[in-house]
Amino acid sequence: MTSLLDQIDSPADLRALPPERLPDVAAALRAEIIDVISKTGGHLAASLGTVELTTVLHYVFQTPHDKLIWDVGHQAYAHKLLTGRRKSFPSLGTSGGIGKFLRRAESEYDVFGAGHAGTSISAGTGIAEAVRRRGGSERVISVIGDGALTAGMAYEGLNNAGYMKLENLIVVLNDNEMSISPNVGALTSWLARRWSGPLARRLKHSVKHFLESIPLAGEPLAEMARRSEQSFKAFISPALLFEGLGFNYIGPVNGHDLEELLETFVNVRDMDAHHPVLVHCRTQKGYGYEFSHADPVKYHGVSRFEASSGTMVPSAGGPPSWTSVFSDALIQLARDDERIIGITAAMAGGTGLEKFQHAFPERFYDVGISEQHAVTFAAGLATEGLKPVCAIYSTFLQRAYDQIVHDVCVQDLDVTFVLDRAGVVGADGATHQGLYDFAYLRTLPNMVVMAPRDENELRQMLRTALDHRGPAALRFPRGAATGVPIAEEIKPIKLGEAELLQQGSDLGIVAIGSCVSRALEATERLRGDSIECSVLDARFVKPMDETRILELAASCDALLVVEEHSLHGGFGEAVLALLAERGPGRPVRALGVRDEVVEHGSPAQVLAELGLDVDGIERAARDLLER
Repeated sequence: MTSLLDQIDSPADLRALPPERLPDVAAALRAEIIDVISKTGGHLAASLGTVELTTVLHYVFQTPHDKLIWDVGHQAYAHKLLTGRRKSFPSLGTSGGIGKFLRRAESEYDVFGAGHAGTSISAGTGIAEAVRRRGGSERVISVIGDGALTAGMAYEGLNNAGYMKLENLIVVLNDNEMSISPNVGALTSWLARRWSGPLARRLKHSVKHFLESIPLAGEPLAEMARRSEQSFKAFISPALLFEGLGFNYIGPVNGHDLEELLETFVNVRDMDAHHPVLVHCRTQKGYGYEFSHADPVKYHGVSRFEASSGTMVPSAGGPPSWTSVFSDALIQLARDDERIIGITAAMAGGTGLEKFQHAFPERFYDVGISEQHAVTFAAGLATEGLKPVCAIYSTFLQRAYDQIVHDVCVQDLDVTFVLDRAGVVGADGATHQGLYDFAYLRTLPNMVVMAPRDENELRQMLRTALDHRGPAALRFPRGAATGVPIAEEIKPIKLGEAELLQQGSDLGIVAIGSCVSRALEATERLRGDSIECSVLDARFVKPMDETRILELAASCDALLVVEEHSLHGGFGEAVLALLAERGPGRPVRALGVRDEVVEHGSPAQVLAELGLDVDGIERAARDLLER
């Protein structure tokens, strides 16, 4: 099998093989994915479920001439292996290696970048229309799945594409049993292939033309036949929904049966549809590897594991994760306040709300990949006196910005936002870096924005947010927390109050969130050269403790502001604006992420490259004092 993959450097090499070799190709791809991901970690179950589908799409269509667009890049590992990236596949997610998601800069076969869900149909609609306008012959194939059809944007794209009658657009719904429809059996699978064939299409067209000419009691027989066909299709499949949106619906087909897939997509490629086509493929997440097949949630995103047994390689131990600290605190607070509600958008495990769900199943809501709905749903709950907590990754909350503004902040509603994966996220890379939340939240009226330095402060900030009658957000990074002893009682913090942790007159450092501990370590090194530093844990981006920041600036020779966030619009800019208006005129520098896309790599590597690790903070401090 390995030697077979050695012969495939591009989809053109795949298409040179006879169709009877495709099962061997699929088996080889699946084995390669399991072998590599067991050593590197990555998104396993979703890509295992699309191996046959990926193989057939590249075999039937003339990629890269035909445009293959993926929704949610973690379905596309087989796509990477078939498009010239097999040798670099073990570098997945590492600094200088290939990305875990789709990246236009990485390959001509990555037609549209994909890290967030729900984009492929809209992007495909735009690409198909551009091809139509220039008279091109390319087919555009948008693959959507892994739950992404719960995203409202997907239906907006379907609605628009159907209205435009884009004949060159094919949407492939990868329905992996965690998406929209139940198993409808072998009959519809057989019908799908037959209905998509040329004989069936010609027969349907001829009969329709004949019936249209014969009225019956004021209603053409063709209309009666059309309604009967719709009723039958609606009974056995979701055809009515998609055909109502202007698509020719084909399916469901077995997404792991190569013969069935091949026949269906050849028929679809060759059909004269006059409308966009939607092919409904039923797949199983984790297919072909017994452990991921049995538990696709556990094997969705994995660290290293033993391939032969499926056993995860244990971590080295250490402090609890920030996520688990939040989850435990929320459960503790919810025991005393039945108004607390947990809400997430398809990330119950990732945000820690899975434990909350087990503790309070009637007070937990997973709304699917629908961040906009999650926020406005929370706003509706808040109008009736409940205290909703929206736990959503920093990078995903960006998708609901208008709802935060219009539905929560303008109405000053009591919604708490908990932003996991804030700051540098590591291997997930550019589309998942949580580097913009201070900027998009601190400008909003009525919003409180916080970031904890350790576990206890996280717990205290959660209590503070829930006690505050109005919108509040707290953000924390990915991975292990600091390891401080956790106090049993969760006490609130005075709103907008910073904490002075260390005092010195040479340099004042104002740090927030994850940067506080690094700033303290840097000052220990500076003390070895008789440089005495103050360290202020800002705690609040908004309301900012202007009094303590101005006092610190006045008491030190220079001021350094440190944040794991974009410099543009971030906490540092807020401090600089304060000092420009009311400050004592000391030298000051803001240290954060420059105006650039931050790519993948280990968090330690990325922080070092950005100058936000301990070494970088120390260098910035020395440089500021020297100047």
